[in-house]
Amino acid sequence: MSSTIPFITIQVYLGLRTYEIAIGDSLLIEAERYLASWDEKLNSVEKTTGRALIVTDQNVQSPHAETVYKSLIDAGWQAEVITLEPGESSKNINVVTGMYDDLVKLQADRQTLVVAVGGGVIGDSAGFLAATYARGIPFIQIPTTLLAMVDSSVGGKVGVNLPQAKNLVGSFYQPLGVLIDTDTLNTLPAREYISGLAEVIKYGVILDDSFFKYLEENIEGLNSREPTVMKQVIARSCRLKADVVEQDEFERTGLRAVLNYGHTFAHAFEALAGYGELLHGEAVSIGMVYASRLAEKLGRITGEETERQVNLLKAVGLPVELPVGCEFSADNILQKMLLDKKTVGGQLRFVLPTEIGNVEMVKGVSEKTVREVL
Repeated sequence: MSSTIPFITIQVYLGLRTYEIAIGDSLLIEAERYLASWDEKLNSVEKTTGRALIVTDQNVQSPHAETVYKSLIDAGWQAEVITLEPGESSKNINVVTGMYDDLVKLQADRQTLVVAVGGGVIGDSAGFLAATYARGIPFIQIPTTLLAMVDSSVGGKVGVNLPQAKNLVGSFYQPLGVLIDTDTLNTLPAREYISGLAEVIKYGVILDDSFFKYLEENIEGLNSREPTVMKQVIARSCRLKADVVEQDEFERTGLRAVLNYGHTFAHAFEALAGYGELLHGEAVSIGMVYASRLAEKLGRITGEETERQVNLLKAVGLPVELPVGCEFSADNILQKMLLDKKTVGGQLRFVLPTEIGNVEMVKGVSEKTVREVL
């Protein structure tokens, strides 16, 4: 059933790499229309049919990737589907190497589209595939999880994990477009859906106090996946992220680092637990609480502002402390933190709030202080 909020488009303005985020319901059945339109903008060479490699996983292949595939085939495209194992295990260089072979078999050229249909793992892996094959071929993001819709599908970060830490190998590589069909949220397992809400709440903390208040006032709509609320939430989250990406596409000014609120802790927790034990959003939720308490200890915010975050996270079902079996030592957590991309010269740096709606990069935080928080 269509919601009362109309179809929404958001432009990510990056000069020649500018692209559109299309948000609405029942969009997958007409995916070819969007892909053809975005592909036409890229290629001045006339083509009789398109060619695409769809990358998905076993959880999403039916019905979402199959719907996209049918839309392309019915329009005369040449298309193939690669189905990966679900989860972080597919976000590694060996899996990508196998997909290079599939592109060779498809006789892919620089007008062949890579189409990522799935969550963040699929988007990151397929995007890295596109960024590196033939020195770069175009790709489209079709995120089917809330986390991917509001975070990983926007901004052009693609990559794979190494055993030592997440996302150590990757690139900045923008998609041709992002197609968000909110109907896919109806097939998302509860834990996956709730995990995505952590990144939504993060945007309110780091950039928009009015958005944070909107979330506080619409907990029932968030928990029931109410279509009107979800379109508003996804659109606002994408717009906030796009605003940051437009100003700091390659993370050179430090502005884009604000998007990593809670992530220094979260990435350490994920690595120590073994990728997949803690969902990314669950780790981010816990990481935001730790980061906020660190900000308290440094006198940057009050306990009341931390409690607002804790209360909202708990209200939507997110964890606010490490679960049983994940009680890691401070030494191990700090060791993982030193691999974080925000670490410079062996010095820990954290994105910390000064109030709801604003955060800053804080340098020179002592290990002693971090230990006290842990």
